[in-house]
Amino acid sequence: MKKLPILLLLLAAPFLRAQEVTVSEPVSVREDYAYHIIGDDQGHVLLVRDKRSRFEVQGYDARMKLHWEKEVELDKKNPEIINVANLNGKFCVLYHGRQRNQPVLKAARYSTAANLLDSATIKVFDPTFYTPNFQVVFSENEQIALLWYIENQRDITALAFDMQSMKLLWENTFSPERISLLQDEWHMLVSNGGDMFFILLKENAGSRQREHFIEIFDFGPSTNQLLRRYAIPLGKYLTYDVRFSYDNLNRELKAAGFFTDENPSRAEGLYYLSMAPANPDALQLHFHRFETDFIAVLTEKEKVKNKGLADVSVQDVIHRRDGGIILVGEMNKEVQRGVSATNYYNRSSFRPIIDYYYDDVFLIALHPDGNIHWKNILHKKQYSQDDDAAYSSYFLAKTPSAIRLIFNDEIKQGTMVSEYVVRANGDYDRHAVMSTERKELGLRFRSGVQISATELIIPSERRNKLKLVRVKY
Repeated sequence: MKKLPILLLLLAAPFLRAQEVTVSEPVSVREDYAYHIIGDDQGHVLLVRDKRSRFEVQGYDARMKLHWEKEVELDKKNPEIINVANLNGKFCVLYHGRQRNQPVLKAARYSTAANLLDSATIKVFDPTFYTPNFQVVFSENEQIALLWYIENQRDITALAFDMQSMKLLWENTFSPERISLLQDEWHMLVSNGGDMFFILLKENAGSRQREHFIEIFDFGPSTNQLLRRYAIPLGKYLTYDVRFSYDNLNRELKAAGFFTDENPSRAEGLYYLSMAPANPDALQLHFHRFETDFIAVLTEKEKVKNKGLADVSVQDVIHRRDGGIILVGEMNKEVQRGVSATNYYNRSSFRPIIDYYYDDVFLIALHPDGNIHWKNILHKKQYSQDDDAAYSSYFLAKTPSAIRLIFNDEIKQGTMVSEYVVRANGDYDRHAVMSTERKELGLRFRSGVQISATELIIPSERRNKLKLVRVKY
């Protein structure tokens, strides 16, 4: 492949403060199944391109100049990549394939130059066993991979794999009672220590015959590989939306969500859950209703009845060192138009038109005891059509002193990129980062990667051409 010698440096205009924005030359991704951005703390960036049975790696320097590229073959018998983990510049490829006519689950670890360092067979399946649909989540430090697959809609087999030592930590199959994985909402997490948390939202429907509760299954080194179960009732409330995370510093499982108790189509407030698996009886569970003024600002209505918020979701949960959290919510929705009958799509080659709206973001900081510390609303308006909202929403960059929310002002060719810088006490500023006018950029902020406290990489896709955009503060 032709090397990319030209460097596009977007020198910041006087009002763009101290950001340095550097853009690589484009590469075609028309035939790529997926790609992964790997960065290290030395400023080097790797682009791992999934070609299904093989992958290509391209290495960029700190000025986003392509220095080398390499094609790598995993196995000879049609391997399929599950995911790629960043190990501070090195990377680990998790994949499955066949070995002597047996399904196998494997891992291969590579250096920053894409040279094979180590490989491991995680599991060999019975020859009659079908290849399962593997799913994976990574620990916060990206050292542990939790892989799992589901059989019979209720039997869950999970495997925890250490990608530094290339060793299988444990494997377990469990079957929660009264579960329908096609109907129940569920979440899977893994801690830096290799503990699995499988979380179910039970009885989360409009019926008042049974109260809604959260069911948690914990398994791993800290449980001596015994499956522990916890049930946390939410009383009269139902979950509208929720995100779970594990606080590795304070060793606590966190949940930040929105609840409803009257209208299932609207969130009427937020709830906060904090549980230390080592002391589950000391859990914190608190509910806070949205104030009328807060709803009025987000809905842009001067007079509102406090009936909650529609079209809102929990996008991020940020852990504070003191054990509290910052909940990041966003007003977003999609509207289908241009077709009223479901048979329309089946009878023609035309798809319905889908409009995407991604608007204001709000942050609510909570103390470890569940009391609200501060809250802020960060205004933005994004509209797009038939693009799966790929260029909407924001990228969240974390530093010890502040967090940055970076986003496209508008979803169109040639727009401003802005950011909110939010400090620990809730104070914030809004800055312009750069203009994409005449730069042929389509920035996908939700797919961005933070490679250090001061640098992030944002992919730009336009007409099947990919560029990597480095933003340095």
